[in-house]
Amino acid sequence: MKVLITGAHGQLGRSLQQAAPDGYELVALDRSRLDISDNIAVTAAVEEAKPDVVINAAAYTAVDRAESEREQAYAVNAIGSKNLAQAAAKYDARLIHISTDFVFDGQSAQPYRPDDATNPLGVYGHSKLEGEREVAGSGLDRWLIVRTSWVYAAQGSNFVSTMLRLMNERDQVNVVCDQAGTPTWARSLAHTLWKAVANDDLRGIYHWSDAGTASWYDFAVAIQEEALQHGLLSRSAGIAPIRSELYPTAAKRPRFSVLDKTNTYEDFDLNAIHWRVNLRAAMLEIAHA
Repeated sequence: MKVLITGAHGQLGRSLQQAAPDGYELVALDRSRLDISDNIAVTAAVEEAKPDVVINAAAYTAVDRAESEREQAYAVNAIGSKNLAQAAAKYDARLIHISTDFVFDGQSAQPYRPDDATNPLGVYGHSKLEGEREVAGSGLDRWLIVRTSWVYAAQGSNFVSTMLRLMNERDQVNVVCDQAGTPTWARSLAHTLWKAVANDDLRGIYHWSDAGTASWYDFAVAIQEEALQHGLLSRSAGIAPIRSELYPTAAKRPRFSVLDKTNTYEDFDLNAIHWRVNLRAAMLEIAHA
C-alpha cells in the first residue's frame, strides 16, 4: 500500500515516518515539495504518487499569529484541505485528515464527543473547522478526520521543548493553570493513524489524545520531574501557576478541551495510555538523541 504524507517535516509528519509499519510505501512531502494551498501542485502530486491513502499532517498551527495572519491560516487549513480532498476523490484515494480540539469553545464540563457542537474561539480553530467541513463536504466517500490535542514530540518547537529551554534559563517560570486538556505524544498519534490506515472501514470523525487530563501547569511540573530524572536539567526551577488573564495572548483558548476517545478505543482496537507514560517515553528519546 502506498501512503502520501503531507507536512512531512512537522513533528507529526516525522513521527508518522518513524512509526510506519513494514509493508507500506511512503511518499513524504514537506512544504518545500508540496504547498497544499496550491491546488495545481496538489493535483499533480497526487496524480504522480497515485497513493492508496493520503494523510494530511500539514497545518498552519501558530495559534496566536493566526489572528493577524488569517489569510495564511485559511489558505493551509481550509483551502489546503479542500484541495487534498478533491485530488483524493479524483484519483480514488482515501483521505485521513488531522484536526484539533480548538474547534470547541471549552465551555463543556465533560470530555467532548466527536458529535458535540463546535464553536471555535479564534482564527486557528475556525480555519481548522472549515477544513473539516471542506473534507466532509467534498464528495469524497472515503474520508476520516482525527481530532487531537496538545501535540508534542522530541523534535521541533512545542510546549515540552519550550519548557526545557525556559527551565534551563530561568529560576522561575509562570505557567497557566486554568486551561485543561490532554498532552499527546506525536508518536502515540502516529501509531493511531497507522491503525486507521490499516482499517479501510473507518469513516467520519474520531478523537485521539493520550489518556488523562492536565492543566498546562500540571504538564510543566511533569516535564521538569521527568527532565531531572533523565539528566535533561541540572537543577529545579520554580514553577508558578497563574490565571490565563495574567498571561494575555492574541488568541483566546478553550478553558477545557479534553476529548472523549471512547469510540476510538473500540473502533481502532486501541488501549488507553496515560499522558505521563508517553511523556516519559518522549523524554527518554530526547535524552538519548
